[in-house]
Amino acid sequence: MVKVGVCLSGCGVFDGAEITEAVCTLLALDKAGAQVVCMAPDMEFDVVDHVTQKATGEKRNVLVEAARIARGEIRNVAEVKASDLDALIFPGGFGAAKNLCDFAFAGADGSVHPDVARLAWEVHQAGKPIGAICIAPALLALLFKGRKQGVKLTIGTDEGTAKALEAAGAVHENHSPEEICLDKENKVVTTPAYMLAQGPAQVWAGIEKLVQAVVSLAG
Repeated sequence: MVKVGVCLSGCGVFDGAEITEAVCTLLALDKAGAQVVCMAPDMEFDVVDHVTQKATGEKRNVLVEAARIARGEIRNVAEVKASDLDALIFPGGFGAAKNLCDFAFAGADGSVHPDVARLAWEVHQAGKPIGAICIAPALLALLFKGRKQGVKLTIGTDEGTAKALEAAGAVHENHSPEEICLDKENKVVTTPAYMLAQGPAQVWAGIEKLVQAVVSLAG
C-alpha cells in the first residue's frame, strides 16, 4: 500500500488549509487505496475571522487546528521522515503561503518553514513524488530555489503569481482547475483548484487527477 503524507497548514482558507481541497485530497487518496499520514507544523499563526476576512488579533496553533480536518490523527511534521512516506501532498489555502512558507509576504524572496523544507527536500532527494494544490506550488518554487532550477508548476493563470514563481526559478504553465501540470523529471504534480475553480466539482476533478498521478509515480 502506498503511504502518502498530507501536509496541512491549519483549518480554513484564509489562515490555514482550504478545507474542500484538503478533504478532496483525503477522499481521492482513500479511493486510490493509499494510506494517509496527515501532518502539520507545530507553530502559532494569526487567526482570520472567516466572516469578515479580517485578522482577529488571536493566535492559534497550526497543528491543533489541522487536527480538526484529520479527525485527530495527525503528526508533527518535525517528526516525519522521508523514509516514512512514498509521496507527499500539500493542499492549498492561504496557510500554505503564510504558515508553511512566507510567499504571501515575501514572494520570490521568501523561504519555507524549516521542518517542512527539510521533509519536502528529503522526499524529493529520495526520488519520491510531491503534489501541490492551489497556492501550495509557491512553496515548491521556494523549496527548489537555488537548489534546482526549472521545476514545472501551475497555479492556474494568474500572471502576477506566475511571475513570482518564475522569479524563484520555477517554470510556470497555465492550466485549468480540472487539469494537472506534471513535471516527470522532478516528480512534481500541481493543480490550480480554487486559484481558478468556481466550485467543488472543478476542485475535485483536478485533485483526483493529481492524486492518481502522485500515486502512480510512487508505485
